[in-house]
Amino acid sequence: MSIDQLSIYLYVIGTGITVVVFYSYIVYLYRSEKRGEKDYEKYGKIALDDEIDSAPVESNPDSVNKNKE
Repeated sequence: MSIDQLSIYLYVIGTGITVVVFYSYIVYLYRSEKRGEKDYEKYGKIALDDEIDSAPVESNPDSVNKNKE
C-alpha cells in the first residue's frame, strides 16, 4: 500500500465521519425543537433585530435574581 492509497482511504473515512457528525447534529437540533426544549428560529432573528433597546431573546433568571439583591 502506497502513500497515495493511504491518503485516499483516510480522505474517504474522514469525509464519512464528517457526514455522520453533521447529520447527527441536524437530527439533534430537529428533535430538540420538536420537543420544545429550544426554539432555534428565534436565534436567527438576532442578526435582523440588532438594536440596543431590543428585547433579549430569552431571559436569564439568574441575572434577574442578582439584580434584585
